[in-house]
Amino acid sequence: MDSLITAAARALASGDALGALKRVALRDDPPALALRGIAMAQLGEHARARELLRRAARGFGAHEAVARARCVVAEAEVALAMRDLKGSTRPLATAATTLLVHADHANARQALLISARRLLLLGRLHEAAQTLARLDTGSLSPSLAAVAGLVGAELALRSLRIEDARAALAYAHAAASHARVPALQAEVTQALALLERPAARRLNADGESLLRLDEVAELGARPALVVDGCRRGLGSGPHWQNLTRRPVLFGLARALAQAWPGDADRDALIADTFRTRHPDETHRARLRVEIGRLRALVRPMARIEATPRGFALKPLDEREVVLLAPPIDGEQASLVALLSDGAAWSTSALALALDASQRTVQRALAELQEQGRVRAVGQGRAMRWLAHPIAGFTTILLLPASLPIQ
Repeated sequence: MDSLITAAARALASGDALGALKRVALRDDPPALALRGIAMAQLGEHARARELLRRAARGFGAHEAVARARCVVAEAEVALAMRDLKGSTRPLATAATTLLVHADHANARQALLISARRLLLLGRLHEAAQTLARLDTGSLSPSLAAVAGLVGAELALRSLRIEDARAALAYAHAAASHARVPALQAEVTQALALLERPAARRLNADGESLLRLDEVAELGARPALVVDGCRRGLGSGPHWQNLTRRPVLFGLARALAQAWPGDADRDALIADTFRTRHPDETHRARLRVEIGRLRALVRPMARIEATPRGFALKPLDEREVVLLAPPIDGEQASLVALLSDGAAWSTSALALALDASQRTVQRALAELQEQGRVRAVGQGRAMRWLAHPIAGFTTILLLPASLPIQ
C-alpha cells in the first residue's frame, strides 16, 4: 500500500474526510475509490459514496477477497445511513465470514455492528441483542466500542432497562473520548440527553404531567394497571397485552382508563371508538361484542363491569390505573418518530420498520405532508422523507419494538 493510501486511511479513521480526499481525489485505482467512497459517506454524499464503493469492489481482483469484503461492509453502512433496509443481508454476512477467515477481526466486528443497528431500526430487538452478544467488546477499537455502547444503550432504553442504558452510555462516552472522533462524541452526547427529556405524558383528572424514561420504567414496579398509549397496549405486573394491531380494543381501553375510577358512557365510547355521532342499535351491539373481546384479554389484570350508563374498568387488587399518552399526538406518532431521527427515509424502508404495507405508509405520509409535519425530497424511486427533530422530547417509546414495557 502506497503512502498516499495509508495517509488517507489514517485521515478517515480520525474523521478527517476532507483530508483523505485531498490525497486520493484524482485517483481511480480500487483502493483509492474505496477510500473516496468512505470519505463521501462521512460528508453525507451517500449516493456518490455507494457508487464509488461498488466500483472499488468490482475493481479488486479474484485474489483480493478481503478488499472486496471490506467494500461490501462499507457499502452496507452507507445503505444503513440512507435507510435502505430492503436489500438482502446475505452479502454482508458473507463478507463478515470472509473477513473472519482472513483474520480481519476489526472489519468483521464492524459488519456485526451494522447488522445489529439495522435490526434496531426494524424493531427486531431480540435479534439485535443476539447479534450484539456475538461481539467481543474487550477487543474492540475505541470507535467501534463507542458504536457498540450506543447500540447496547438503545436496546436497553427501548426495553426500559435504564440502569443498563446508563452503563452502556458511560462505556460509549469513554470510548468516544478515547477515539477523538467528533461525530461519535456528538452522538453519545445526544444519546445521554435522551435520559433527561420527557418521554411520555401521564393523563389524569387534573390534566397531564411529563414523565422521563426512568419514571415510565418505575411504573412497572408499582401495583398499577398501565394503559400505554406509546406502545399501544396495557400491562400490570408480569402481564402485558399488545393491542397495536387491534385499534378498536385499544381505543376502548384508553377511554375506560380515562374515565377511571368512574364509568364511561356508552354513547361516548361509540363516538370515540367507531367515529360516529349518531349511534344506533347496530353500534350498541358492536360495542357489546368489542367489550366482550377486551374483557377476555384483560381478565388476568382487570374486570370490565357494565353500569347503568356504560362500562367501568376495575383493576384486580384495587390497583390504580395509569394512562400514558405519547409525547406527540396523532395516529401516525410512530411514523413521525422514525422520521425525526434526521435521516431521509424511503417509503419502503418505513414500511419495513413499521411492519405495514407500503400503500398504508404512503397514505399516512400524504396526510402528514398536508399538515406540514413531513416533507419529501427527490422524485420517483429516489424520493425520501424527512421530519424536523422533535424539540424537548424523546420519541424512544414510539419506535418499533418487539419487547413489551413492563
